[in-house]
Amino acid sequence: MKQDTKDMTSGQPLPLIIGFAVPMLISSIFQQLYSAVDTLIVSRYLGSNALAGVGATGMLTFLLLSLALGMGNGGGLIIAQCFGNHDKKKMWQTIVAMTWLMAVLAVVLSVCGYLLCEPILRMLQVPAEVLPYSVSYLKIIFAFTGGMVIYNWASSILRSVGDSRTPLYALIAASFINIGLDLLLIINFGLGVQGAAIATVFSQFVSGFICLYVLMRTRDEFGFDKRALFPDAHNMWLVVKTSIPSTFQSCMISIGGISVQRLINSFGADVMAGYTAASKVDSLAIQVILAVGNALCVFTGQNIGAGKVDRVKVALKKSQVVMLVSACIIAVCAYVFRFNIMELFIDPEDSMLALEAGAQYLSIVGVAYLICAVMQSYQNVIRGAGDVNTCMVAGLTELAGKVFFAYLLSPFIGATGIWLSTPLSWGCGCVIPVVRYYSGKWQYKKLID
Repeated sequence: MKQDTKDMTSGQPLPLIIGFAVPMLISSIFQQLYSAVDTLIVSRYLGSNALAGVGATGMLTFLLLSLALGMGNGGGLIIAQCFGNHDKKKMWQTIVAMTWLMAVLAVVLSVCGYLLCEPILRMLQVPAEVLPYSVSYLKIIFAFTGGMVIYNWASSILRSVGDSRTPLYALIAASFINIGLDLLLIINFGLGVQGAAIATVFSQFVSGFICLYVLMRTRDEFGFDKRALFPDAHNMWLVVKTSIPSTFQSCMISIGGISVQRLINSFGADVMAGYTAASKVDSLAIQVILAVGNALCVFTGQNIGAGKVDRVKVALKKSQVVMLVSACIIAVCAYVFRFNIMELFIDPEDSMLALEAGAQYLSIVGVAYLICAVMQSYQNVIRGAGDVNTCMVAGLTELAGKVFFAYLLSPFIGATGIWLSTPLSWGCGCVIPVVRYYSGKWQYKKLID
C-alpha cells in the first residue's frame, strides 16, 4: 500500500479540500456505520436492556477516544505546518515525541479504565438491570485500548501530510471485520455484549496496524532518522503544549457529556435506549460537516506553515457553502424519516417509548446541524492556524452551555430539554471562534519557526 501525501499549498482550495475530505468522510461513515451495526445487532438479538447498557458506556468510551484524539491532533497540527514548510527534520522529531507520549497514554488509560469503570458507572446511576452489561463491555474496551491509540496516532500523522486514503482503507477493512465478528460472537457463540466489545477492539487493532504498516513503509518521507528514536524535552513539550488545549477541551466535553448521560439515565432504560440508537444516527449524519471541517483544518495548517494566509480565507468561505448546504439536506432527512430510521434499531412492540424518544432527539438535533456547520468552519481554521487556546475556550463554552441548558430545561419539559441543550450549546460554541476569526489574531499563532 502506497502512502498518498497531498500538498495543499498550491492549486484551487475547494477541490483540494473536497478531495481530501471525501476519503475522510467515507472513513468516518464506515467507522460510525459499524458502530451503528453494533447497536443494531445488540438491540435485535440481546434486547433493550443490553442496548441501554452499551449506550451507558458511550460517554466513557468517548472520553477515552478524546484523550487519544487530543494528543494525535496536537502533534498532527505541528506535522501539517512542518509539511507545508518542508521541514522534515522537525517533522520526524515531532513524530518521535508523539509516539512516546501516546504509548504512555495507552498504558495509563488501560489500567485506570479497567479498574475504575464499574465505580464510575455506579456514580452515573446506571440502573441495576443495565449495569452488568455496561461493566462487561467497558472492561474489554479499556483492557485493549492500544488498538484505538495506535490507529489515532498513525492516522493523525498520515492525514497531516494529506493522506486521507490510508485511514479510509484501514477503516473499511476494520468495519467488515467488526460486523462479521459481531454476528459470529453474539449470534453463533452467544457472548452477548462481551462479543460486541471483542469485535470492536479487534477491528481497532486491524485499522491501527494497517496505518502503522504504511508509515513504516514510507518512513523516509517523514525524515526518518534511526539515530533519533528518543525524544528531546523541547519537542515533547511542544507536542504536549499543542495537545493540552485540544485534549482538555475534548475531556471536558466528555465529562460534561457524562454529566448529561447521568441525567438521561435518570429517565429510565427506555429513554436510555432511544438516546443510544438516535445518537448513533446523529454521529453518522454529522460526518459530512466534520469531514469538511477537518479537511479545512489540515489545509489551514499547511498554508499557515507556508505563509499563505489569503488562501485560508478563500477556503473558509467556499467550505462554508458546502457545509451549510449539506446541513440543510441532513436536517430535512433527519426530520422527515426520523421514525423510519429509529424503527431500524428499536422494535415498537419492544418499547414504543424508546422509539419516540429517539425520534424526537433526531428531529431536534437535525435542525441544529446548521449551527454546527458555522461553528465547525471557524473553529477548524483557528485550530489549523495553531490558535489552540481559543479553540479550548470555545469548547468549554459549548460544554457549559450543554450542561447548563440540559439541567435547566429537563425538570420542566423532561428529556426534550436534554435534546434542546445540543443546539443551544452549539450556539454558545459559535461566538468565540467567529469573533476570534474576524479579529485577525489567529493569523499569528504559527507553531513552528
